[in-house]
Amino acid sequence: MRIKGLILFLSFILILQSCKTDNSSSEVIEPDREEEAVELMEFGYNLQNFTVVRDTIKSGDTFGLILERNNIAYPKIYQIAERAKDTFDIRKLQVGKPYTLLCSKDESKEPQCFIYQPTREDYVVIEFCDTILAYKEKKPITIRRKEASGVITDNLSMTMERQGLPIQLIYDMSDIYAWTVDFFRLQKGDRFKVIYNQKFIDDSISTGIHSIEAAFFEHRSEQFYAFNFTIDSSKRIADYFDENTKSLRKTFLQAPVQFSRVSSRYNLNRRIAYYGYKRRPHRGTDFAAAVGTEILATANGTVVESARRGGNGNYVKIRHNPTYSTQYLHMSKRKAKVGDYVKQGDVIGYVGMTGNTSGPHVCYRFWKNNKQVDPFKQKLPSAESIPDSLKQNYLEFMQPLKIELDAIPFKEDDMEIYQPEDQITFKD
Repeated sequence: MRIKGLILFLSFILILQSCKTDNSSSEVIEPDREEEAVELMEFGYNLQNFTVVRDTIKSGDTFGLILERNNIAYPKIYQIAERAKDTFDIRKLQVGKPYTLLCSKDESKEPQCFIYQPTREDYVVIEFCDTILAYKEKKPITIRRKEASGVITDNLSMTMERQGLPIQLIYDMSDIYAWTVDFFRLQKGDRFKVIYNQKFIDDSISTGIHSIEAAFFEHRSEQFYAFNFTIDSSKRIADYFDENTKSLRKTFLQAPVQFSRVSSRYNLNRRIAYYGYKRRPHRGTDFAAAVGTEILATANGTVVESARRGGNGNYVKIRHNPTYSTQYLHMSKRKAKVGDYVKQGDVIGYVGMTGNTSGPHVCYRFWKNNKQVDPFKQKLPSAESIPDSLKQNYLEFMQPLKIELDAIPFKEDDMEIYQPEDQITFKD
């Protein structure tokens, strides 16, 4: 009898435990699983405690309209908006951006929190269950260190895209070697290697490149190393230098647009059939690109002209110093105004077809001592090298990275990727 009573008592306890599990969580527990359900955390909340509604901002949606559709009365909506305005302007919701409503789990499903994601990394929380609280936050970011290599078969962009490399990495590599390597004249067999850090949220969604630690490019059998070194930690000033401590950056970028092609070079003896093969000198370099492509200032300087005139169409002219000036013709739209000080890489306009032109391009003109010259034939000064006081530190920093780069094998059909087990998680 005692044994039978004990069995009945244990059975009763198990039934009670089963009831508690059913009432406390809506998660479906798979058969034969005895472990406890793991908390599903996002935005700092356990989502299992809420009815979660996910959607995107539609055309015509407003913060008030979204809450009103979900049974929040207007007086409370006004109160929430007033308390949140110092943290986030609710009028700036963008169409297509995701938002999440955390609602109560009872029959009313009353919203208790609104979470808006302007970017993959950033989010805004407006909580209004008991008290109204608004704040901005970032999702934890995981940094994964990777290696890649490749052999050029057509151009850098297509080669890297075929290997599944992030688009941003392609642009960053192009920027690092903007003057050192002529990307418009790459040859089949040119090769590259890169060590970079890629950002991820939720351990799976890439949000871009955090940094490139080191790179190598072999162009026409000439080798170019690049190492990212901080020369002023207090101001977070970093740049890329070669194995001999010299900067890879020159005074001028090689091209005012990224990933275009040279459609016509500087040629004082040019003859065109349309004009009866008469000699019509071309004192610029034409870069063909799609209408709307960003046009970049090739060096720091002051805008001295920004106008639309004759065959030049919309153009901008920049004075860089007493010796050098550059001009950018046929823009669809000018962004820089006379008197603006622009830095290398700033967007000053957009590719178009204004003035005398048969197709979309930017005509890039280069002045030296008030005379138009071919920029590709000028011996331009380099940017400053590493200060003598930091050279030893740099060489010690660079050496292990160079050894690592040299050890990466080249792959023609697929890329080498290295992903260590250790990852760094932080809020950027």
